[in-house]
Amino acid sequence: MINDIVSKFKELYSQEPVIVRSPGRVNLIGEHTDYNNGFVLPAAINKEIYFAIAPNGRDTFRAFSCDMGESAEFNISNIKPSDIGWANYLLGVVAQLQKAGHTVSGFDLVFGGNVPIGAGLSSSAAVECGLAFALNHIYEFGVERFDLVKMAQKAEHEYAGVRCGIMDQFASMFGKKNHAVKLDCRSLEYEYYNLDMADYRIVLCDTQVKHSLASSEYNTRRQECETGVAVLHKHFPQVTSLRDATLEMLEKHRNEFDPVVFKRCTYVVSENNRVEEACKALEAGDMKTFGEKMYASHNGLQHNYEVSCPELDFLVEQAKKTEAVLGARMMGGGFGGCTINIVRLDMLDEFKKQIGEAYQQRFDVQLKTYIAEIVDGSSLATQLEPNSINY
Repeated sequence: MINDIVSKFKELYSQEPVIVRSPGRVNLIGEHTDYNNGFVLPAAINKEIYFAIAPNGRDTFRAFSCDMGESAEFNISNIKPSDIGWANYLLGVVAQLQKAGHTVSGFDLVFGGNVPIGAGLSSSAAVECGLAFALNHIYEFGVERFDLVKMAQKAEHEYAGVRCGIMDQFASMFGKKNHAVKLDCRSLEYEYYNLDMADYRIVLCDTQVKHSLASSEYNTRRQECETGVAVLHKHFPQVTSLRDATLEMLEKHRNEFDPVVFKRCTYVVSENNRVEEACKALEAGDMKTFGEKMYASHNGLQHNYEVSCPELDFLVEQAKKTEAVLGARMMGGGFGGCTINIVRLDMLDEFKKQIGEAYQQRFDVQLKTYIAEIVDGSSLATQLEPNSINY
């Protein structure tokens, strides 16, 4: 893939590029906790976007998207949102660097990758972080990684119109090979945990379902959480987000809650607890307990937060039926996307065959599966590590 991208760059722009890679991510546990100032446990994976980039001495930046097969050109001194959807992720990053006072000169760019689009693996964050890293490198701005993460997040807010949390960009930039990273979404403190995957693999099962409910229900969930915080804050002034709440607090004032809001809050508080418990299990090398926390997370997302769907629930139920899987849950915003599964390496082929056949029989859809390895965050690329999208 790198060779193809470099060849295209030389063909279009007749110069030698710098090569940068930027990974997508999985979130092992801690779903819908980020906007409640809670904890998440993501990891960067070997589904990546690659960039060939070089200054061009012009007052424009020229870009070619390999995945879309499209070119675009923009005046570097007049950066604004475009009608070209994929270009806005790039334009937003340039705009953030300019806002921070950095002079971004004209450059040429070819980019593409193997992050499956629409599977919830954060291809947009990989694009934003990769370009931010690349421009910081070629122009020697000296911007710290965390500031690049914040710029990438703001690019998504202001140019892609998605009010995302910081987890996706953080994981793409701060990933560490064979480690998960626990991020405190309030303080932005983080800690790495060794993920002992010698005998296991992360397998993502893609439902290929994307319900239109996702964005409207996401906003509703945020509102419901805020309503719950307002109830608790009257009794516990220290509670300014669900991060500060306990299950005991919720239970004590249960009669003041709308029943649906109570369920939402119970899920978020429980999920924060699960992230902490899951990290303790990793420290102890206890993958069995870690897997149990994943199943408990899905149960909460299905019944209390109500963001799952029949396809996701079916895949998790199938995973529970086999000894091959330590733990499984839906991953991401919900109403479609992927389940994430911790699967025994010696039963990997058997698991993929069984779950694929069951899904085909139930929904008449061919299940897509991706095997993900945990890799480092955005960096210079020298060669492509062997991997494949589909297995």
